[in-house]
Order: sequence, then structure tokens, then C-alpha cells
Amino acid sequence: MSLTHTDLLLAEHANGFAAHHDTWEDVARAYAAVSEPLFVAGVLLLIGVGLLARRRRLLEAGVLALAATGAALLVGALISQLADRPRPFVADPQIHAFLHHAADPGFPSDHATAAFAIAGVLVLRLGWAGVPVLVAAAALAVSRVLLGLHYPGDVLAGALIGTLAAVALCAVAAAFTGRARARRRPALTLREP
Repeated sequence: MSLTHTDLLLAEHANGFAAHHDTWEDVARAYAAVSEPLFVAGVLLLIGVGLLARRRRLLEAGVLALAATGAALLVGALISQLADRPRPFVADPQIHAFLHHAADPGFPSDHATAAFAIAGVLVLRLGWAGVPVLVAAAALAVSRVLLGLHYPGDVLAGALIGTLAAVALCAVAAAFTGRARARRRPALTLREP
């Protein structure tokens, strides 16, 4: 069984589950509709609190989350143009889109890419405080599959791209701040006896 076939079967089962369990479909639809503004507002709030409370750690986490999201979405857009994979509700007549969406290519998922870039940075920079955002990103990915907007592979690819962008930007930032701190420290001098 190929990965594409497995991806299609999982998408059909998830979408069928949502079709037969109205409560799950309603929750997934509601969350998918509000998740994007919640993630954006959360990052902006983090930056605002960092600035107002003079909490450098929060400010840096928010700025890195924005940068990682931008980088990840750029990579995702390039991959999307190359892959040009149709969304499940376009390619498979058995899959119903429970949320209105354009019929543009769905691989990788932009929503999953951005959510995991933000969550990845927050987990790496804030530790356990970022875990709820990671759970929210996973819930967003699942909701997109349930609603017929993406195949599981679309959201997994988005999660991978977003996470890799978060790791890369956090590593670059750590190296940069490490060098900056080293330059600010006075050089050790040896005392003569």
C-alpha cells in the first residue's frame, strides 16, 4: 500500500467520522474558524507583554515565532507550487468540505506550518509554558483533516516544515546571542604572583 493510498484512506475515514459525529464536526469547524486569529493574537500578545513588562525572554520568543512562521510559510509556498497537490474535497468525491475553502493546492498545510512554527519556538524558548500551544497546533492539524480540507500528509508536512523552521531560527538566535554575550564579557586576565 502506497503512502498516497494510506493518506487518502485516512482522510476518508477522518472525514467520514466527522460526517457521522456531528458534535466532533461542529467542534472542529469552530476551532478551525478561530484558530488562525488565536495564534496571531497570542504571538502579538506575547510581544506586547514582553515590551511592556520589559521581559526580554517573552519578547524574543514572540519575535522568533513571527520570523519562524514567515520563513516556514515561504518554504511551504515554494513546495506547494512544486507539488500542486489538490485538496481532498477537490480530488475525492467521497470527501466533503465542512468549511468553505478555496480549491487551491493543499500540500503542505499553511495553517499547520504556521501553528507548528509558533509552537516550536515557544516550546524551545519558554519550555513547558509552550506545550499548550503545541497541543493547540496538533488540534488545528487534526481539525483540518476532519473537515476535509487537508490530507493527513498535508498537515504532517506542514508540522515538519514549521518545526524545522522553529529549530533553525532558535539555533541561529542562540548562536548569535551567545557570541554577543561573549563579546560583552571582559577578557580574563592572569595575575602575576
